[in-house]
Amino acid sequence: MYSTTRLVITSLVTISLLTSGVLTIRAKSRQDLETPFKKWLEFFISEARERGYSSGFLENTLGDLKPLERVIRSDQTQAEFTMDFNRYYQTRVTPTVIERGRRLKQQHRKLLDRIAETFDVPPRFILAIWGMESRYGQSQGRTPVFQALATLAWEPRRAKFFRTQLFDALAIAASSDVETEWMLGSWAGAMGQPQFMPSSYLQYAVDFDGDGKRNIWDSTADVLASIAHYLQEHGWRNGRTWGREVIVPSATQARLPEIIGQRSKGCSAKRNMTQRLPLSQWHELGVRRLNGNHLPKVTIDASLVETESNAFLVYGNYDTLLSYNCAHYYALSVGLLADRFN
Repeated sequence: MYSTTRLVITSLVTISLLTSGVLTIRAKSRQDLETPFKKWLEFFISEARERGYSSGFLENTLGDLKPLERVIRSDQTQAEFTMDFNRYYQTRVTPTVIERGRRLKQQHRKLLDRIAETFDVPPRFILAIWGMESRYGQSQGRTPVFQALATLAWEPRRAKFFRTQLFDALAIAASSDVETEWMLGSWAGAMGQPQFMPSSYLQYAVDFDGDGKRNIWDSTADVLASIAHYLQEHGWRNGRTWGREVIVPSATQARLPEIIGQRSKGCSAKRNMTQRLPLSQWHELGVRRLNGNHLPKVTIDASLVETESNAFLVYGNYDTLLSYNCAHYYALSVGLLADRFN
């Protein structure tokens, strides 16, 4: 989901103020750092007012905001880029996470069955994303969404993306779904139990419990249905799984760039996987299941994804998981966790 570009912040920080013009200010202290942010925020509020938001509403949502340095630090040290896959997986797909997911599957069986019938997405994948995103609602984040988004919209690295998210957050606050003070989330502004960015909330959040609000913070029905709706809208195909771990002969592995090559489109993770080939061709290349058995004789195309010590053949539904978070460690962990709920 995120670029690997890094911005180095030292005691002498150069900040580019991206407004209608470009203003560069050097900040030697936190107080100095807040000065260009304040000016940036004034420009943003002025534009929001031009879009029809009242001064009182903007004061309530954006007034007195200050940049959060920890948000910028977190943006530069995301786990997908700072540890290997096995460590990432083991710290997230723990025995506790697996066992709790199994209990919740039984506890919410009827609800999950209704959601699966409505959106054509299997319960185990809904549960796996729920577990990965927020530990089934236990870790939603406590950072004020407007403060997080404003910090990242001001900081130049991905300003365009987060500026759009900040305007979407204003649209959510202006609706009747949630009070502004309830809009808490991750350091990146991801909200609620599914950890939706504001744009995803506006497009995919669902009022499944029928109370007139799309409550992804407290309503289990809304949370699970919103995850399922997201997957459905991003191309999930029921009746197929996500992929499987495989063994790739070393001779085949060495020749992969010349005989297959990588994808050329999509997010960074999608470009870091091979072109699709039918399973029959992967079989001819000597690729086998982890237990050494032959690949299944089904008509389906697969791409190869490799980590530091693992290899996986993945199908179209894996691309859907990457749409939720474009990071192989994340998508692989969701798929493997879902397999534990079978």
